Amino acid sequence: MSPNSSPIEPLMTQAKRCAVVIGVGAVQGIGGAVCLRCAREGLHVYVAGRTAEKLEQVVAQIRRQGGQASAYILDSTQPHEVQALFQHIADEQRTLELVVHNVGGNTPSLFLRTKASFYEHMWRTTFFAGALVGQEAVRRMLPQGHGTIIFTGASASLRGKPMFAAFSSGKASLRNFAQSLDREFRGQGLHVAHVVIDGAVDGDRINKIGFGVGRIVRSLIKGTEGSLNPEAIADNYWHLYQQSPEAWTHELDLRPFKEKF
Repeated sequence: MSPNSSPIEPLMTQAKRCAVVIGVGAVQGIGGAVCLRCAREGLHVYVAGRTAEKLEQVVAQIRRQGGQASAYILDSTQPHEVQALFQHIADEQRTLELVVHNVGGNTPSLFLRTKASFYEHMWRTTFFAGALVGQEAVRRMLPQGHGTIIFTGASASLRGKPMFAAFSSGKASLRNFAQSLDREFRGQGLHVAHVVIDGAVDGDRINKIGFGVGRIVRSLIKGTEGSLNPEAIADNYWHLYQQSPEAWTHELDLRPFKEKF
């Protein structure tokens, strides 16, 4: 610390550091868990997604635990809305430390009955939204010379399965996009990572299907410890953010120890 500096300055700098998690649903899910993990580490978290009620629940949980967060409603497939989010963060003069893109649902569809509009929808949510978020994140992080961008992938990022042609094509595109970003900008201080989520996630999305039937079916099929814990996933995302540039991970695959691959 220089003779002219104040001990308050490091605290002010710390308070301006932030994370952005895009694609947040319920508290008990990947997005919600990542938000809570980042807030616990002292980052102000921008909790972004489509449903105000769910976002506010995550923000309320963070504040109950002593963290700081803001809810931000957006459709991540719309360029002007994504740009507005990142401009809002810039206007608040925060340092963008971590951006997590966690958008895209694995809806099945019979190939011969799949409409063109369904393919377009899946492409926009699984890939196009990620491209928009990645571009804005890189644009904001390059001047500061550091930052981490994490994209949530799936087993469909690596292989296609029956009834998931639309989902797998979008997720595979996102994976290649993440590789391109990493190879272009890692030499400029930006850490780009892609996480393959291989298996069912023990969150609200699957557990509340059919008023709780989803949890029962998941337990019967996967058994005890047969699904991914959202908090454990969030721990791995935080580990990626903390990695030294001398040993960066680009792709990480996460699955329960019982999951076949």
